[in-house]
Amino acid sequence: MIRHIVMWKLKETAEGASRAENVLKLKEKLEGCRDIVPGMLTLEVGIAAPGLESTYDIVLVSDFTDKAALDAYQVHPTHLALKGFVGAVRESRECVDYQI
Repeated sequence: MIRHIVMWKLKETAEGASRAENVLKLKEKLEGCRDIVPGMLTLEVGIAAPGLESTYDIVLVSDFTDKAALDAYQVHPTHLALKGFVGAVRESRECVDYQI
């Protein structure tokens, strides 16, 4: 099984919206990727809690049965469609994939 974790720090403003508004938009778009490919076991999106120290605004944690399922997710049209929005609103991104 492979765990796929991605974290984003968003710009203060982008696409005519504030960071807080774009965080909510990104959460909705990411949750729209749930179960889009066979072998996706879980998908969870978390927003940094106000008042707690955090260097990133939003995180995606998803589990896949194997690398083939993760690869299928990466090129799925639903996932590819959100990349334009992410590119416009993100300041930085970090990602890690590992076997569990």
